[in-house]
Amino acid sequence: MIKILNFIDGQFHEPKDNLWLDNVLPANGEIYSQLPNSNKSDIDFAYQAANKAFPQWSQTDTNQRAKILSKIADLIEQNIEQFAAAESKDNGKPIKLARTVDIPRAASNFRFFAQAITQFSSESHESVGQNAINYTLRKPLGVVACISPWNLPLYLFTWKIAPALAAGNCVIAKPSEVTPMTAYMLGEICQEAGLPGGVLNIVHGEGQTTGQALIEHPEIKAISFTGGTSTGRHIAKLAGSHLKKVSLELGGKNPNIIFADCDYEKMLDTTMRSSFANQGQICLCGSRILVEQSIYEKFKTDFIARTSKLVVSNPENQEADLGALVSQAHMQKVLSYIKLAKQGQGKLLYGGNRVTIENHEKGYYLEPTVIEIDSLNCELNQEEIFGPVVTLMPFSTEEEALQIANSTEYGLSASVWTNDLKRTMKFTQELEAGIIWVNTWMLRDLRTPFGGLKASGMGREGGLEALRFFTETKNVCIQY
Repeated sequence: MIKILNFIDGQFHEPKDNLWLDNVLPANGEIYSQLPNSNKSDIDFAYQAANKAFPQWSQTDTNQRAKILSKIADLIEQNIEQFAAAESKDNGKPIKLARTVDIPRAASNFRFFAQAITQFSSESHESVGQNAINYTLRKPLGVVACISPWNLPLYLFTWKIAPALAAGNCVIAKPSEVTPMTAYMLGEICQEAGLPGGVLNIVHGEGQTTGQALIEHPEIKAISFTGGTSTGRHIAKLAGSHLKKVSLELGGKNPNIIFADCDYEKMLDTTMRSSFANQGQICLCGSRILVEQSIYEKFKTDFIARTSKLVVSNPENQEADLGALVSQAHMQKVLSYIKLAKQGQGKLLYGGNRVTIENHEKGYYLEPTVIEIDSLNCELNQEEIFGPVVTLMPFSTEEEALQIANSTEYGLSASVWTNDLKRTMKFTQELEAGIIWVNTWMLRDLRTPFGGLKASGMGREGGLEALRFFTETKNVCIQY
């Protein structure tokens, strides 16, 4: 039995009150490790270490900080096979996905922000006629909290940690209790890279214990959170009462809008990925597929044919297109939405059943599922399912497509497939989404701002936006 430990002040520690959680292997439903269920005493311990380390780290030369972060990136890349195997095992995703996407992106996050902090410039303004000059300083906040989800464990964990550290903050980070393994392994990498003790502290546990203690801590200056919308609202309420900075990247119910004039084969290939990548457990997945009426029947036939060929299998299988869902509880949630379709809320076109894998009979496997709907207000259209489930719906006009696309409380991302420039400009203006892809999906440039509208969050991550979030702006005016 593997025992995961907290990483505090540069060393590994058991939880103060000896409280533990079981960590379950999604591929077969068996317990394979234990992790701390940390509480206030552990958070206080981590805060003391971070607060002690902050004066020196915040004054460390920017180039030296960048050198350490780049070393962390190098070490992740050098250990990519070990990290990919651990991520696949812990999360249930196909190992080939972890090897080609998750772990390389985690290394890229550290490397990008190591470089970005050296280019993070201040502004100055000359006040002509007043013999004065104003300039801005951007100072690290202090001790900040980063809370990441289970769907892209190391990918999103490092997406928050890297800019916070680059900007000179000290961090207390909580990975999801469902997928703690690669965050635990990151502590060893930080030791090897020479990151000073207390600069990064990784504390494990449940949201209602560890997470609650973290967001309630009166001295933590900011909270960066990715996860569910209801939890985000709770964090925003608490953060507001303490006047903490907060960045929230929350749920999505993203439309994938397909017009008849699109590049059909490219669209179909990409739509397969945007529907079912990572078992549909990506906040950016295009879970609502809206298709122009003139090609709707053709698309439906072709899409179901492609879906039927997807391989659901043990994550270690190199041929697997879909692995296991992350947990039994999450699988039951996804099945509850599929049940709504079977009860008449939609028409089940394909899938909808559990899959039994030989020698992994207790694993959390589901068929990729396609449901046809005709109501804007049903749960299948309005609520985030976060699994290998997509809905199909036809539209006749641009106005109808926009109405359907904007009909949910979410506004994270949208994809538009068209070769009409005028239509492209119209939709990028009128879609209620923070990220819009045209004739592509998940094409990311780490310099660009990332975040959603409406119930999909507040604030922006990525590029200079992340460095701005993790710093406080100070204006200086000098008259000469």
